[in-house]
Amino acid sequence: MSELTGVIHDIGYQRYTGPRLGRRHVFGALYLHGVRTAFGLGRSAKAKIFPWLVVAIVLVVAAGLTAVRAQFGEVVMTYAQFADAMSWLVIFFVAVAAPELVSRDLRSGVLPLYFSRPLPRGDYALAKLGALATALWLLLGAPQLVMFLGAAFTTGDGMSGVWHELLDLLPGLLYAALWAVVFASIGLLIASLTGKRAFAAGGIVAIFLMTTPVVGVLSIMPSPTINELAFLASPSTLVGAVGTWALGDLLVPEGQGGGMPIGDFGPVYAAAVVLLVAGCVTLLLLRYRKVAAR
Repeated sequence: MSELTGVIHDIGYQRYTGPRLGRRHVFGALYLHGVRTAFGLGRSAKAKIFPWLVVAIVLVVAAGLTAVRAQFGEVVMTYAQFADAMSWLVIFFVAVAAPELVSRDLRSGVLPLYFSRPLPRGDYALAKLGALATALWLLLGAPQLVMFLGAAFTTGDGMSGVWHELLDLLPGLLYAALWAVVFASIGLLIASLTGKRAFAAGGIVAIFLMTTPVVGVLSIMPSPTINELAFLASPSTLVGAVGTWALGDLLVPEGQGGGMPIGDFGPVYAAAVVLLVAGCVTLLLLRYRKVAAR
């Protein structure tokens, strides 16, 4: 019989001697990966089609508005109005992006791997929420920046005209941030309830679209108070009501109507937005506390 011989191979194994990054870096990596995922970056070409189609649409609309203003000197749409006009696209963007951020992880069962690192279960949820909110803000804010640059280069008032445009742009960006935070909070909470992306997307669209007819029904009730509070029934109209109250002429310039008829209930709508976001974030954190315990 032949004798068995053993050979030792040096595969170059070395102990890791670099810096051991902690919770803050893990959170940052999850956040950046989430922003990239929302736009399909680092994924297949198929995953990039819808996000970048939406990006292309909003940029084309912004470019068209800029061209009309440069040619005829007429402001067709203010910066704040742009967010309102693009709200339907934002809904569908959330319906696609939110399940990609969280539903895939639930379905593939990789959450125990995340939580085996120095990452508290709440940090995972907050990183994903921050990533989705950032993606939505960029989706609405980048076209506004295009509109601003076009207006700044075509203004006939010099630096005073640019400064005036900047003062109009900043509230528009803040308003876009409000849309982003509200939509991201609701969308991510719904997506976290299921590992099936189709169910999550359908649930998100249903919540945003099926509540709109309720506003219409309440707005024609015989009670003026109910009419003025009707916009609480839908997330989209809730954000619009806050914009009407907080931005005033920046959202609805004089001569274009009075905006949403909310009466003196502006602070009520603002409080409702705060409670809605806080409630969604709290439920999201509780959801991942339960998932991590499995």
